Amino acid sequence: MFKRVNRIQARSQKRRRKKHKHISHHQRYVTYITGLYSCQWKPKQEERPSYGLCCCSRREQLFYLFLVISSCLSVVLLFVWIEASNEYFSFDWVVFLGTGLWFFWSLLLLSLFGILAVYSSLLMVIGFLLIWERNELYLHWCHKILTLLVIVICTFFMLILSTYWRDKWLTFGLSLKIFAPYVHLSSITMMVFLSWPVAFYLNHLEQEAIQVAVGLPFFIIILYLYLVPLGTHSPCIQEKDKLGPKPDFFGHRGAPMLGPENTMMSFEKAVENGAFGLETDVHLSYDEVPFLMHDNDLRRTTNIREVMPNASLRPGPFFTWDFLSTLNAGKWFVQSQSKPFYNMKPLSEADREKATRQLIPKLSDLLELAQKEKKVVIFNLNAPPPKHPLRISFVRRIVSMILDSNIEQRLIYWLTAFDRQYVKLKAPGFQQVGQLYSIKRLTKENITKINVDYKNLFYGGLSDYKAANITINVYLVNEPWLYSLVWCSSVHSVTTDNIQLLRQMNHPHFFMNQDQGRGDQGEQPVVH
Repeated sequence: MFKRVNRIQARSQKRRRKKHKHISHHQRYVTYITGLYSCQWKPKQEERPSYGLCCCSRREQLFYLFLVISSCLSVVLLFVWIEASNEYFSFDWVVFLGTGLWFFWSLLLLSLFGILAVYSSLLMVIGFLLIWERNELYLHWCHKILTLLVIVICTFFMLILSTYWRDKWLTFGLSLKIFAPYVHLSSITMMVFLSWPVAFYLNHLEQEAIQVAVGLPFFIIILYLYLVPLGTHSPCIQEKDKLGPKPDFFGHRGAPMLGPENTMMSFEKAVENGAFGLETDVHLSYDEVPFLMHDNDLRRTTNIREVMPNASLRPGPFFTWDFLSTLNAGKWFVQSQSKPFYNMKPLSEADREKATRQLIPKLSDLLELAQKEKKVVIFNLNAPPPKHPLRISFVRRIVSMILDSNIEQRLIYWLTAFDRQYVKLKAPGFQQVGQLYSIKRLTKENITKINVDYKNLFYGGLSDYKAANITINVYLVNEPWLYSLVWCSSVHSVTTDNIQLLRQMNHPHFFMNQDQGRGDQGEQPVVH
């Protein structure tokens, strides 16, 4: 009898210890998330208040709303900046022009936006967990200050982007043409998971008005997610046999990830990687020699600061070729503090040595290479500054020099609009290239090729140019997702810094076969 009582007492004590252990684990969990949210780490006696909209004061409800806003702003800003990675070099270059200091400012901002997004999103999730546990919210004053600071920082940068770099929002819109199907599926999945706790929460709310206030927005979001595919279009969802040929490549200043930009090494690397054409920038020296240089001054890509520091801000066209030809145009490329791209691969010893010996090339040097390799040349011709001897007649000097080089005229893509009639008269074999002109103007000027910024093209009548049989080249395309979008849109060629990577693509990324997407023959969609 006593043995039986002892066994019953032992089992009862074991159940109580197990229940106490279970409660202790839950208390530790609640204490932990409460500590993260409100910096109060002392365990409290568990209290389960009745269900309501929120177990906290109106002030805390307001700050949780600020948390949601800061999370949304920071995540959107981070996504926009990630999708703008195609433009990181141009951003760093603009900052260099203002500061004179070369640095990966774009990556610094990427890190900042990532930290802000992670911080505000985690804090928002922790607050949601506390609400789910029906614990009173109390956001620590430090978190409150940081939350408001996140909102201010994100708002500031969004205003900066909208004012001075508005086209980055266009890049964000184009990225949705590629990623929208996947973002949509992810959003649907997330809403399905959220529907269970939301339904459970609504079921325990006592006031019908509050149920409507909480449940109606959730239902509208779900309805929107299910209907949004009806109004979206992705060029990479199409029948496989309608996919156009792979776009050709123009090496932007050569292959600037493999050699110093606008040097013969860079152009040779572009040729080695199968470039269809070579893109460059042309200036005229004070003694009328066309040379290759992108920037107006010589600070970034030469050793002018060492040779003549007091003249480093002087425009390049005010130097004579005798001086320009002595400057080193490659040592900067192998120095870690001045390398142009963060994702450059290390150079071999032979390439490092070759890079350090690069000089500023003349346009005639590039034309000689292009003629030898049968590569097309397209260039931006920079008008000389005021008081330059060729301020008015620079186009005629360039045309004369090209004709003297004996390069085949068909290999010249003439881009400059100034004095175009003279160019057509003196060099009828040059292939005239326009910009984002109207179809009427292109037809009138007998231009069948255009060279345009990809952002302006996709929002400026791509289908009209294709219908008019206009050959299209877009710049500047460095990211695989953007090249995939161009490929799926049947654009003919791209200007790129990243030829060594894009040339390896044998099929557009994120391509979905439309027939398989409809479920033909019982197959599933194929994503490449």
